[in-house]
Amino acid sequence: MRPWGDPFDRRGYHPGNLKEALVDVARRFIAERGLLGFTLVEAAKRVGVTPAALYRHFTGRDALLQEVAFRGFTQLGERLGRALAGAGTPIERFTRMGEAYLDFAETEPGYYAAMFSARPAAPDGEVGAPNGTAFDLLLDALRRTFPDGFGPVDPRFMALEVWALSHGIAMLDAAAQLPRGPGLPGKHELLRAGVIAIVHGAKAP
Repeated sequence: MRPWGDPFDRRGYHPGNLKEALVDVARRFIAERGLLGFTLVEAAKRVGVTPAALYRHFTGRDALLQEVAFRGFTQLGERLGRALAGAGTPIERFTRMGEAYLDFAETEPGYYAAMFSARPAAPDGEVGAPNGTAFDLLLDALRRTFPDGFGPVDPRFMALEVWALSHGIAMLDAAAQLPRGPGLPGKHELLRAGVIAIVHGAKAP
């Protein structure tokens, strides 16, 4: 992440990429200060434009946050897709998807916080599309990894459980609340163990 004092804020901005600059500034503000840690006036100042210029692209602060969330879900979906399409057995690819999810939450805290603060709006106004795409990738990966299914349990329910587990681990890790020490698993190992427990629980008589 670039420090705030670098020349990007002003010399890196051109009139044609104002929207991109605002999204990047908002993402960095969120990562450093949290969701409530900035105003549109501050965002405009960082980019080097008047506050009125922001309204050419966003109706307000919420609209800017929704765009950041949309970009985050899009990037997460791309990373999960690459993990799923990689080499290896289905279980290896599924494991890499989990690792990619946790790594995204760690390396893109601005995006990740925005993604789960408000329903992301797609550029055409349709709400929630990226969220659904990421869920569909997870569901597809579960079905490929466990083609025999989960007994009477709906695969969609399993996908939601795995997502909830991943999100919980990511949030605990971001808050430095994930216990660490000798004999305790890292976040990747913890996720793998949790997924196995969920799957075995569903398959049990």
